[in-house]
Amino acid sequence: MKAVAAIALLLLLGSCGLGQREITACADPNNMPFSNEAGQGLENKLSEMIATDLGAKLNYVWWAQRRGYVRNTLNERKCDFWPGVASGLEMLATSRPYYRSTYVFVTRERDSLGGLTLDDPRLRKLKIGVQLVGDDANNTPPAHALSARGMVDNVHGYMLYGDYGRPNPPAAILDAVERGDVDVALVWGPLAGYFAPQSTIPLRLEPVTPWFADQQWPMQFDISVGVRKDDQKLLKEIDRILIRRSADVRKLVETYRVPIAAQ
Repeated sequence: MKAVAAIALLLLLGSCGLGQREITACADPNNMPFSNEAGQGLENKLSEMIATDLGAKLNYVWWAQRRGYVRNTLNERKCDFWPGVASGLEMLATSRPYYRSTYVFVTRERDSLGGLTLDDPRLRKLKIGVQLVGDDANNTPPAHALSARGMVDNVHGYMLYGDYGRPNPPAAILDAVERGDVDVALVWGPLAGYFAPQSTIPLRLEPVTPWFADQQWPMQFDISVGVRKDDQKLLKEIDRILIRRSADVRKLVETYRVPIAAQ
């Protein structure tokens, strides 16, 4: 009878949901189309998919994606995974890619600036916007590519970090094209793909080419989910989910109008 009672107690505790697995995502609270505190971003939705498939409760650690992000979140064990990282990032173990995107030229359709390349002579006569991380070697690939071609005086920088006092600070570079502050902007594809349709004027998006002319600064990247290097169990679980739910992940990426780059 004691054994039966013990089994009944275990079943009761299980039915109460005690011991449910929990998993914590690292996320930026104000960085659409990737994530925000309202859970509206692509990475929010992917995190929900991962948690659901693991049968886990999803929690978040909100942290602005400044320098030191990985060190202060994932590697401090404050969270378990970070979706939306470049595949092969050295500080982390990364999953199989779930999309590959590219930097794009963003111009106003009325200006008829289609067919631009990094080596197009028209660029030297235009006001150009680029996304910046800082003023050192950690800058974005387009900033380096333009600098290597001697284009500096006609280039205007827009910080990826931006002013957190306003919503979606990285979108400021798209606003600059819309207002006419710059003629062309070189923007990470997912950001441009999401915000360009919200512009009050039609904008043209075209992949930055040649995408691999400067081998140190490619314009296309595979995007993965990152985990701590010592958490190979979770990495394998996430890989299995990305394979099993590949059609759903592809649909999710399409919903956010991410420009897909073919390898």
